[in-house]
Amino acid sequence: MNAKRLCWLDLRTTSAEQVDAVVEEAVHQRIDGILTSDPAELLDLPPTVKKVLLPPPGELPDDIGGADIVILHGGAAERAAAQKAHPSAEFGRYVEIIDAESLDEAVVAANTERWSVLDFRDPTKIPLEIVIAAAAEATGTLITLAHDVAEAEIVYGVLELGSDGVLMPARAVGDATALKQVSIAPTGELELVELEVTATAHVGMGERACVDTCSYLGKDEGILVGSHSKGMMLCVSETHPLPYMPTRPFRVNAGAIHSYTVADRGRTQYLSELTSGSKVLAVDTKGRTRTVTVGRVKIETRPLISVDAIAPNGQTVNLILQDDWHVRVLGPGAVVLNSTELRPGDKVLGHLPTADRHVGYPIDEFCREQ
Repeated sequence: MNAKRLCWLDLRTTSAEQVDAVVEEAVHQRIDGILTSDPAELLDLPPTVKKVLLPPPGELPDDIGGADIVILHGGAAERAAAQKAHPSAEFGRYVEIIDAESLDEAVVAANTERWSVLDFRDPTKIPLEIVIAAAAEATGTLITLAHDVAEAEIVYGVLELGSDGVLMPARAVGDATALKQVSIAPTGELELVELEVTATAHVGMGERACVDTCSYLGKDEGILVGSHSKGMMLCVSETHPLPYMPTRPFRVNAGAIHSYTVADRGRTQYLSELTSGSKVLAVDTKGRTRTVTVGRVKIETRPLISVDAIAPNGQTVNLILQDDWHVRVLGPGAVVLNSTELRPGDKVLGHLPTADRHVGYPIDEFCREQ
């Protein structure tokens, strides 16, 4: 199994009118492979994309169109003969999984072949889980067929490892871009900075949001929240013991509803916009991130406290939280700080996005927030 998530587009069902435009978009998006059953469709592809040929069973042509990879339906003897006839190409195996016997064949292919293209005909992902687990130490590459972008995203995440790659039909322009977007691993790192608290103030009543995620969050993990899109503080999850109530390690008491948080792919969203199924970025005190799914957002009227802080570059940051001792933020070294006990000079962790925002997306334009 490989770390990189590969994107392959399947031209076999693409209409003749759409092929040129789909290929142009795929090349522009740096799609990893383009698969077809027609060698002629491979001839003009640039070297930046893998040329993948999947001929009908038993019909390998003499001219493979300069294919880099040839996927065959047959057994080892057929692949060995084809490799001898076309020594410059790499060969792999296509397996359609419809029952226990074909699942066993998929496991063998995943463990022995350089390339395995797997087509699971049932909607359950349990057979794919079995193949991924069985081939965890294999050196070959596993490509799984997905019928659309939604399924591709699921395939990339099965067993938290996912298939090495997805083969998705290209039905129209836009499919390559969508596939590339869901292939991007949701983990990464953000630069966190130490912010110095300059003032706190009780600001009266207002609505605040608790963000309940579908994941357990760590003791040094939370979400970034701020009144302005260019400055946020790291609000910790309720993983630390509290008097009078149990811990809720899936929850972040995040702040007033007008506040920004960082969603997946770097977009910001208001806390008031989050709903069941939304994605937010969980961040730990080392800046490591992962995308988590929102299960519920609880918005209730509570007393609020405003926390002002300043970054080393002089930039000011504000966060408005529920005015209660048990609502906490994170400081350097994963220190947990109660919001009502913050004093000028205390240090908290934050993030300073650099781009201005339009409907949550980064954009290079003038924008003043105050």
